[in-house]
Amino acid sequence: MDKIYNHNQLEEKIYQLWEKGGYFQPQERGAPFCIIMPPPNANEALHLGHGVGSTIQDILTRYHRMNGFSTLWIPGFDHAGFETQTVFEKKLEKKGQSRFQFDRDTLYKMIWDYVAENKDLAKNQLKRLGASCDWSRQKFTLDPEIIEVVYDTFKKLHRDGLVYRGQRIVNWCPRHQTSLSELETKNKEEAGKLWYIKYKLKAKSLKLKAIVVATTRPETMLGDMAVAVNPDDKRYQNLIGQKVILPIVNREIPIVADKEIDMEFGTGAVKITPAHDQLDFEIAQRKKLKIFEIIGEDGKMTDVVPEKYQKLNTSQARELILEDLRKQNLLEKEEDYKHTVKTCYKCGRTIEPRVMDQWFVKVGPLAKKAIKAVKENEVKFVSKKYEKVFMHWMKNIRDWNISRQIVWGIRIPVWYCLSGEAEQSEAKTDNVCYVISDKKPKRCPKCGTTEFIPETDTFDTWFSSGQWPFATLQTGEKNDFKTFYPTAVMETGWDILFFWVARMIMLGLYRTDQVPFRTVYLHGLVRDKDKQKMSKSKGNVINPLAVVDQHGADALRMALVFGSTSDSDIVLGEDKIVAQRKFVTKIWNASRFVLTQLGDNFNPSKINAPHSKEDNWVLKELDKTTKKVSQNIEQYKFHEAAQAIYRFFWHAFCDRCIENTKVRIKRPKNPDDQTAAQLTLYNVLLGSLKLLHPFMPFITEAIYQKLPHKPKKALVAESWPT
Repeated sequence: MDKIYNHNQLEEKIYQLWEKGGYFQPQERGAPFCIIMPPPNANEALHLGHGVGSTIQDILTRYHRMNGFSTLWIPGFDHAGFETQTVFEKKLEKKGQSRFQFDRDTLYKMIWDYVAENKDLAKNQLKRLGASCDWSRQKFTLDPEIIEVVYDTFKKLHRDGLVYRGQRIVNWCPRHQTSLSELETKNKEEAGKLWYIKYKLKAKSLKLKAIVVATTRPETMLGDMAVAVNPDDKRYQNLIGQKVILPIVNREIPIVADKEIDMEFGTGAVKITPAHDQLDFEIAQRKKLKIFEIIGEDGKMTDVVPEKYQKLNTSQARELILEDLRKQNLLEKEEDYKHTVKTCYKCGRTIEPRVMDQWFVKVGPLAKKAIKAVKENEVKFVSKKYEKVFMHWMKNIRDWNISRQIVWGIRIPVWYCLSGEAEQSEAKTDNVCYVISDKKPKRCPKCGTTEFIPETDTFDTWFSSGQWPFATLQTGEKNDFKTFYPTAVMETGWDILFFWVARMIMLGLYRTDQVPFRTVYLHGLVRDKDKQKMSKSKGNVINPLAVVDQHGADALRMALVFGSTSDSDIVLGEDKIVAQRKFVTKIWNASRFVLTQLGDNFNPSKINAPHSKEDNWVLKELDKTTKKVSQNIEQYKFHEAAQAIYRFFWHAFCDRCIENTKVRIKRPKNPDDQTAAQLTLYNVLLGSLKLLHPFMPFITEAIYQKLPHKPKKALVAESWPT
């Protein structure tokens, strides 16, 4: 053995040894154990979150492989729709370009090439982290066979009445010009103003000449279709049904009553702008009010408003409208007011509620089955905390908008019928005739037309990745689905519990009548040594591959596992990584000493010398540690398992056993005592390498290959100690 462990020289060679040996493919014998890798986004380098996930999944995979399971870990990558397109848009912006400069096909091809390059990069990064997945079964969410599964799910949902196209208020990002789900928005508290505006009553006979409404968004008043009050509010009961004159545009609108109006907010009277507020839209539906859109997809005022406000952004329009209200003596007062605004989770731009025709999934029936599966322990959450969070969210779930107005992704397989001389723009209206088909239909079976325009929206990326467990196995090797579904465990970050885990359970049950996995383990976020969230702006981001270059994959893996529990975030600093690098050195030096004491011709099967008390003690400690490590891995207590083997190796083996045997080998009482000491060193080292292997695969394999009498060709194929 070399004096110093050089991870940069050895890690790549060891990984090649594993791949050439076919050790990552499932064995024909043994009970099935399967993990589907949460597919990293194929748009940038891996981060520490991927490092945590791949390490924990690899620990489980290697442990079960060594325990005789037919083990399959399927890798894959996610096209990541909106996420990837925004990353690519930033690259274009740095060149002074915009996605709007390119036609759909050109932009798609540009992103495809970018993703293909990053996909290969991410694959190599996972290999460098030691991921023992079966690369022959690698999948991508845009593989043709995966898209076919996604289309089949959409068609089935539509046949079952669980997919519908409807006009709803959606969360619109003016910068990225796409709708977003509730989960893709962030709430931000903002110090704003509450403006009180007079709306003059039309009837001259009334004692009250104007009703005052309070609003945080005076710029939307140009789209008001009513003023609303609570029917129980005695101040306004005599005004219900009366008309007011909408300031600035002088349009008549009614005063309506609705139970949803908060009597304590402002004056208790509010403006109703159905096109730009969720509650207002719902009230408009109940009161049969018209919808009048005044803010366009670019976040600017449309051409339906008076000319002086057209093309202004909302902030500019607000200032001009307030100025005009003051001139007309219609602005009664303004107050400081803290309120919550929705923002895009990617760019931070304020979300504009807009009414649009979108595709929705009725998730209520799907959620009921998912709740039942968790209640009946068909799916078990390792953390009860996250199980409670899951149940609360599922019980309050709303229909899921699966439409995205982006180029990158799986296009929704819908073709709108063009009948007679209908304009293309008229094809996308309520009650329009359409055909669901992967390819352009020849004729519509309903209206008979042969002319169609395709849907331009793509699926929300979580709609396709929500089908990942069954889609990967159904499109894999011949018997993969039958053998490995449901999978054993889904390991991922807690931050995508709703985005992904919940949807996988719902869609998995819907398509297969089985849960997609038996267990859910959610790891925490990685924070810096001061427990601060890592971000580029703070300058505290740790590049996992830079750590691997400097300290080796094993040091990083062990540092990530130490302190990792399902209920807390992971604190990682340079000191923690260096400490584990020292442990790597300790393992190498101790193993090197043992091998020098054994010699090249050492054969444990030929030794019958009796153990000493010290031998029996350390072997007993090894047995205890084996049971402890096994039990903790089975219970997903990776931190405790890692600590147990760390303590044993450093203290019981190095500090006591090795020190004791040095004397016995150098100055033995008799020949049997020397060979007994050598046998103990060999057995304890071999047992330790096996226990350490799931956590620190590279150094343990490197040492195993140097053993004078190794039982197998590779440690990765060894049996777990019992």
